[in-house]
Amino acid sequence: MKQVVQNYKSGELSVLDVPVPGCKPGGVLVRSAFSLISTGTELMKVSEAGMSMVGKARSRPDQVAKVMQSVATNGLPATYRKVMGKLDSYTPLGYSLCGVVEQVGAGVDDVKVGDLVACAGNEHALHAELNWVPKNLYTPVPDGLAPQHAAFGTVGSIALQGVRQGEPQLGEVALVIGLGLIGQLVVQLLTAAGVRVVGADPDPVRCELAERLGAVACGDPGSAVVETAVAELTDGHGVDQVYLAAGGGSNQPVELAAQLSRDRGRVVDIGKCRLDLPWNAYYEKELDVRFSRSYGPGRYDPEYELAGRDYPIGYVRWTERRNLACFLDLAARGRVDVAPLISHIADFDDAVETYQCLKEGELKAVAVLFRYPGAEAGQAAQAPTRAVPEVRRPGRATAPARPAGTPVRLAFVGAGNYATSMLLPHLAQREGVALSTVVTTTALSAANAQRKFGFDRATTDLDAVLGDDSIDAVFVVTRHSSHAALTERALLAGKPVFVEKPLALTEDELARVLAAVEESGNDRLQVGFNRRFAPLLREARSHFGARSGPASLRYLVNAGRLQHGSWYLQQGTEGSRFAGEGGHFIDTASWLLGADPVSVYAVAPAGNEDLQIVLGYPDGSTATLSYVTTGAPGFPKETLDLVADGKVLELDDFVRASVHFSGTAGRKRWVSSRLPKARDKGQSAELASFVKAVRTGGPMPVPLESLVATTAATLAVQAALSGGAPVTLAGPK
Repeated sequence: MKQVVQNYKSGELSVLDVPVPGCKPGGVLVRSAFSLISTGTELMKVSEAGMSMVGKARSRPDQVAKVMQSVATNGLPATYRKVMGKLDSYTPLGYSLCGVVEQVGAGVDDVKVGDLVACAGNEHALHAELNWVPKNLYTPVPDGLAPQHAAFGTVGSIALQGVRQGEPQLGEVALVIGLGLIGQLVVQLLTAAGVRVVGADPDPVRCELAERLGAVACGDPGSAVVETAVAELTDGHGVDQVYLAAGGGSNQPVELAAQLSRDRGRVVDIGKCRLDLPWNAYYEKELDVRFSRSYGPGRYDPEYELAGRDYPIGYVRWTERRNLACFLDLAARGRVDVAPLISHIADFDDAVETYQCLKEGELKAVAVLFRYPGAEAGQAAQAPTRAVPEVRRPGRATAPARPAGTPVRLAFVGAGNYATSMLLPHLAQREGVALSTVVTTTALSAANAQRKFGFDRATTDLDAVLGDDSIDAVFVVTRHSSHAALTERALLAGKPVFVEKPLALTEDELARVLAAVEESGNDRLQVGFNRRFAPLLREARSHFGARSGPASLRYLVNAGRLQHGSWYLQQGTEGSRFAGEGGHFIDTASWLLGADPVSVYAVAPAGNEDLQIVLGYPDGSTATLSYVTTGAPGFPKETLDLVADGKVLELDDFVRASVHFSGTAGRKRWVSSRLPKARDKGQSAELASFVKAVRTGGPMPVPLESLVATTAATLAVQAALSGGAPVTLAGPK
């Protein structure tokens, strides 16, 4: 087998052919799929190996002290031979990987051959095709987590142990100094724990990445940005915790920690930075300085790591292995997102060149992965066929029509910006509609909506609305994370529901909504996919006409960057940005193509939120959706082309549309005759259709099966990204 090694004396890196390790009792033999390069720890070792002997001595004074002790004990000649022999030998690199169990040793019963596991340890999770890993240094990978993401398990455990040492509490403010790989993970873990985070790093790209991953503000340690943000968030008291995740010889991180900490704050050292503590600053604030030892309790204990003796959970809650499993669980549930941290994936055969590019600065990266032969098969196994949930309606009662001349009485749950700007203005002016009740979590926002749009009543009591027989339909226009639960409650109460996108953020949420439909027999549901109702697009589709062959659709969404502080950035609670609004574009494509998607493939460049998504349809049609945040702000937000049977439909941001087609009389063209007064993306027509369905008892504007299929396809995008392979969407059996 092959393994990456380094000669510490010469600094030479090699990929050597070495014997396959034996599968000893108490562990498993693992074939690597992906291993992670720690761009901090490993590059430090690589750089040290390239130094002169004097440079090596200066960088490791602890080892020099051991050498001097050996000289005193064993004499100079013996010590020299010992040191040179140790230096002039190959040492391994790597300590974090994911792979497939190839052989199980005696005494192991928690995994079997073929299982995917994440592995840790600088002697057991090496950059090698095969590794023997003892029981307490591996853990099974949760379903749905891609191998390349599970390879972050060890560094994730390091970050997690550091956060545990800081003992964060809900509502606190933390400062993370150093936004490399560990620092980025610490930011996400703290955010998931309900802590507001400020980051400090001289690299503006890393600062921007940390802000996208949850930090409130980030900036250069020497700038006023960090100090100002800390002052604003803490009312001038200083942060509760500081996490030192920086490296190098500067003492600035330690000094900045003292400057921005509150009285009796906690300073946690995770990285390897200079620690000349300024005595007065630390004494006057009585700062609590703590060290985080690698992956957690058990580290450096051979009885734990090699002999497999676990610590009782009642005495040691979080060990190395439990930290490893915990981090993988957080990643699998989307509480931590490692995908944006992956700057480059290199083939294992190119390991030496990759290290060289990193060392010389040609490759600037937060995280780099090695991909091993056969890794694609491991990815495909993590992206199975996903069933589109079946809609069941046992015992469904016919929806009654409203008596002639009586208005349709509506209740709104939520009165945020979208509701007050895009929905309520249309409804407030519509004849035959009465705005009955508005429900919000704060009394003032309900009062504002009542005053502005003329609701009969404003309240914070949702139960009172759902139990009010006079209310004919409920609008759910809250934050994304609450959509499914509120829709479920309203359906069970027998109300027709209009819920803004998304219908659900997870498959479990979607299943609960459909369970409510089945239990209540109430399928009166509409999701706010308004673009299919846009007059200009409907007119263009009419001119395009029917088609006989497969179509190719291209949809560019120039989404732009979110403003700082947007709740869309709260991915831990509100899901990804695409999960929130991507259904709009999938629904539009499916409506134009006249079918629901049967496959989803997605890729994302490292370091930003841009997505490239390919949807497959039953007749061979495809829709390519480019969802980008890095485009020019002045470019139109949505442009679309539909090509089939010698015809092309073009849509320019719901302002202009045209259809080009050819026939026996030569080329023809239809162009929208006039520009609309404003972009009409179909909200008014959609609302009219929903109100009509409620008034007449007729079918909802969009079949529930289509809403479910669009939601399932939107959720499958994340699965395709994680698995690195297309996801097949299969209908219910």
